[in-house]
Formats: sequence, structure tokens, C-alpha cells
Amino acid sequence: MEKIIYLTFPAPGFDSAAYRDQLLSKACPQILQVKGLRALSIEVNDLLQDIPRPMLLLGEGASLGAAVTVWVDNLDERAPIEQALGETADDLQGYLVTESVPQACTDRDWPDGERSPGVTHFTWFEKALQISDEEFFHNWFDVHTPFSFELHPLRWEYIRNAVARPLTRGAPPVRAIVGERFRELRDYTDPERLFGSADVLAKSAEEAGDFSDPQALHSLPLSQYIIKSL
Repeated sequence: MEKIIYLTFPAPGFDSAAYRDQLLSKACPQILQVKGLRALSIEVNDLLQDIPRPMLLLGEGASLGAAVTVWVDNLDERAPIEQALGETADDLQGYLVTESVPQACTDRDWPDGERSPGVTHFTWFEKALQISDEEFFHNWFDVHTPFSFELHPLRWEYIRNAVARPLTRGAPPVRAIVGERFRELRDYTDPERLFGSADVLAKSAEEAGDFSDPQALHSLPLSQYIIKSL
């Protein structure tokens, strides 16, 4: 199987609730019919009205409409997926990724199709320009990942995706796509719950440049819908 993540960018000023409903009612049913589709989830940008000034809204995060994740038998069959998503967005950026799960959600108790509890802190970024691939993966995987458990002690799940290559024409370079789940909205909006301590937060700010390019770092809070689980 292969995992693809699509980043969708609707027209500026899009209505987030209407866009979410369009994805759920129109795009997702089309994608579910695609040959070889094994799993489908969407994470949609519909929380900024509830979190008007999120602490971790960075880069072009606010312009993202949704992150759509599919698992397929063969990426060669992806054209209908891109057609369905392209009908809802001005720009579609697709990436083939390899997934790691440093922290799994082990207590899921809601069915496919329902909104998942809590919130996803979603991030995508390019690697720091001055470092090699070897340094990038060491700093991200071996250094930052263990530290992130101190940084976000109430985090519920951590999905780490290393980008293998872009799949859509014109997609900008991206090396990492990350989803960090928090069980309750307050775990994300309250700094004292989101971060382990002021010292840990300061260390994180210093460490970020060891693997990510601050000029190509984007993040925002998203709502998750698991449409079809593996």
C-alpha cells in the first residue's frame, strides 16, 4: 500500500463550514469509489472561528482548506481522487509519504464518518537549508521526536510523515507533514496544558532550526473525520 496526503487550498476567503460540508457530501463519496482505496480521512480548517488567534497558526496555515489522507493499493490509480478534490479547491498539492507513528491513539471509540474528538495540530515544512538529509532525519526523528513528549505532555497521538516526493504538478517542496492530536480543545488552546513548561517551550524554539526551515513552516488546528479506517 501507499500513503498520499493532499493539501487543498480553496479560494481566498472561503467559507470553512461550507467547504467542509462539500468535502464530506461530495468529494468523499467519489473518493470511496476509487479502485484500490483502503482508507480515507480528512482534516478540515473549520476551527479558526472558535480559536480566532491560535498560538501555533504559522506561515500559510490559515489558507489551507483541508488535509486529505488516502491509503491506496497503487498510486497509479489516483487520478479520480485528484479530480474529486480539484473540484473543491483552487490549488491541490499531493505528496507521497512514509508514515511513522511515534504515539498511537489506542482508545478510539467512535465510528467512521463521525467527527473525531479533540483537535489536530497540523504542520508541514521543508528541511533547514544548511543541513544534509542525514542531519535532517537525525534531528527530527532521533532528537526532536523524543523531546516532543516533554513539549506536549497531553498529546494524544503523533503521526509523522516523511515526504518521498510530490505527486501533483507545481507542488512546492515539502519534506515533512505532521499531525498531532489532542483529546480536548482546551488541551490545545490553554498554553499551560499545551506545553510542558516555559523552559521546554524555549528549548523547542531553539531546536526548531536544527531541522526545519522557518520560512517554509506552516501549521494550524484542524478537525478530523476518519471516513474509512484501515
